[in-house]
Amino acid sequence: MKSDVEELMPRLLPVETCEIVEDLNLNEPPRNPQEYLRQVQLEASLCPDVVVAKIDPKKLRKKQTVNVSLTGCQAAPPGFSPSIKWQRQQVSNFSEIRQPKQDAEEQWKRFCLGENVYLNSPTNDAGGENPGLDYVKVGFPPFLSIVSRLNQATVSAVLEYLINWFEENGFVPQLGRWLYALLACLEKPLLPEAHSLIRQLARRSSEVRANLENQEDERLSPLNLMICLVARYFDQNDLADKED
Repeated sequence: MKSDVEELMPRLLPVETCEIVEDLNLNEPPRNPQEYLRQVQLEASLCPDVVVAKIDPKKLRKKQTVNVSLTGCQAAPPGFSPSIKWQRQQVSNFSEIRQPKQDAEEQWKRFCLGENVYLNSPTNDAGGENPGLDYVKVGFPPFLSIVSRLNQATVSAVLEYLINWFEENGFVPQLGRWLYALLACLEKPLLPEAHSLIRQLARRSSEVRANLENQEDERLSPLNLMICLVARYFDQNDLADKED
């Protein structure tokens, strides 16, 4: 006949009832799966069927106080606050970013690189209409809160979008930051698609590096880093730079 506990929580695994428990030591790790299950059975048998919480009535009568600050933001000094037109535009842009179509290559390129780079439009801050950093224009950095939510399929897709853009354009800081973050998200062993992509990235980086005019070019270090990570970390040794 089943006990009341077994009626409420039926056994999921067939475990023989442990009659002799002297040989079990709950402080030592189990030596096999059967011994593990016997330890669980023993621990369960030592638990009381009914547990009554001890509540101090005095604590229940204690009044709780919640401090809520009713003060608003401090007023901006004269000339520091943005215009209503600018605020509405940022809200509109932000609303679009919150609902991106993740399968759209164009939107991902705009998101990572920014409109200034993607559309090859000059930066225009005239008129003081942009007192803060406009990520829609300059590109969103690869925040951990963003890249940590990307699955491997999305990581490979965005990596492909950016490398395709890199094949037709030059190297910019926004691109380097996102390529580095996406490489950090790639899981090993690599899928065939990712394997091909990173080799394409290394080759393109070497092509751009070969056309630099001097060693002081700020693009040299990130280009070397892309080649190094692909070749040394992801074991594409045939692409590695050799010592001079």
